[in-house]
This record gives sequence, C-alpha cells and structure tokens, in this order.
Amino acid sequence: MSHTKGGLVILKEMVNSLPPSERKIAEYILKNPEESILLTALMLGERSKTSSAAVIRLCKSLGFSGFQELKIRVAGDLQKQSVTEYRDIEPNEGFKNIIDKVTTNTIQTLKETADILSENNLKQAVQELAKAASIIFIGVGASYIAAKDAEQKFLRINKNAYSFSDVHMAATSIANKGPGDVVVGISFSGETEEVAKLLKLAKHKHTTTISITKYGNSSVSNHSDIQLHTSAAKEAMLRSGATSSRIAQLQVIDILFMCLASVQYNETVQHLDETREAISFLER
Repeated sequence: MSHTKGGLVILKEMVNSLPPSERKIAEYILKNPEESILLTALMLGERSKTSSAAVIRLCKSLGFSGFQELKIRVAGDLQKQSVTEYRDIEPNEGFKNIIDKVTTNTIQTLKETADILSENNLKQAVQELAKAASIIFIGVGASYIAAKDAEQKFLRINKNAYSFSDVHMAATSIANKGPGDVVVGISFSGETEEVAKLLKLAKHKHTTTISITKYGNSSVSNHSDIQLHTSAAKEAMLRSGATSSRIAQLQVIDILFMCLASVQYNETVQHLDETREAISFLER
C-alpha cells in the first residue's frame, strides 16, 4: 500500500475522463512508460505535444502530489513482472482454463487494489471506526454483499454495526445519527445514486462519511470525508455478480477490519474469543 506503485493502473482508469491536453499526456505515458519516467515535465510536455503546465495539471487530476510521485509510481509498476490482462471466458471453454482465468483475474484485482489504496486515508478511516459510536455500511446490488460482510465482521468485535441495502431503512437510521457515528458507502462505480444521496444525508447530520469506490472523482466519493479506492480494472464482459469489483470491495473491508483489530488488539482478541464461545455454546 505504499505510494510506489499503481501509476499505470490509475492512468488506465482515468485516461478517458481527462481534459484533452491531459489525456494526450496520459496516453503518451501508457504507450511509453519506460521513456516517460526519465523525462522532465517540460520534456514530457514537448513529446506529447502539450506543455509542462498540462503535465502538472495531470498529476493533480490523478490525485498525486506532483510529477515526481507519478514517475515513482509508474517506475514501481515497471519493476514488477509484466501485468497480466484481465481475461474473459470463451464459449464452451474447458473448465481448467476457466479456473486459471478466474484465479488470474482475482490475483490481479487484489494486487492492483493494494497498489492504489492510500495508507494515509486508511489510517484516518481506522481512527474514525475505532472511536465510532455506531457504524452503518451501505451498498446496493453486489456492493451490499460487501456491506453485509463488513457488518458481521465488525459485530464480532463488539462494534455497533449495521448494513443496509434498503434506501428507506438506511435513511431512517442515518436520520438519528450525528457526530461520533460513521457511515460507509460502497459503490464500485462511485455513481450509485442511492449511496451518494445517503452519504449526503449523513454529512447533513455531521456524521463522518467514508467511501469505497474505484479510483477517481465520483458522486459517492465527493460526499465522503475519507476516500478508499479499489482496483480500477475493467470488469470482464461475462462477470458473474460483478466479480472483480466484489473481490476488491471485500479486500478493502478485510484490510479495514485487520487494521482496526491490530490497533485494538487486546480488546479484539477478547471479543473474538467471546463470540467463538457463544457459537460453541449453541452447538452443545
């Protein structure tokens, strides 16, 4: 989760949403990554037929501190083994091939999410969750699976956690929240209208809001105090239940849970022991 990788992944995701001059630079870097990391902002502007100012604007649009961070993160990507492209299944394909493709896609999703997840934002999110009086997880469709998974994990360590897919129930619960509570909105696209509206409502109540979306600006992330990002990789055409996005969301939930467990280690161990004992009691 260091800021030394993920540059190419972010560029691929953001390239089509950038202004024309910035898009030209992004496309040039994607086509010539090895060369680009050796250039100055002025040289890159000249090679891409733009300007050094456009290079700096691109870095800002990508959420980087400057051109140096962009080069470091692209260089980090180049040090890794060649990136495997996401692969879709074929008609009547052998099951062994499907096993390999799904496994490869999953591994790629996990690696890319780790590369683009901000450690600073993660720390802020964990701090807020650690002191929260209550936590509400919101997701619609496949994202509700991640929300429900988060609810059961955080309940096991004695957090006052709830998950909602029903907009009215979520709004009713948020209406009674305020400072000291946390609402987590989960949406791969970041444009799920219901999730964005619920986060907006939470902000009106001065509740801390956290978003889990793909990289880039979006309606959901714009209504959150803390943004966490998942793999920006494109879904394969035949995706069963939003395969890649679901895996990435569950990964971020697991990371949040484990970081919180580490921060509150003794209490977490005690609560997990008590929940295991409770389950054992039911099986006697």
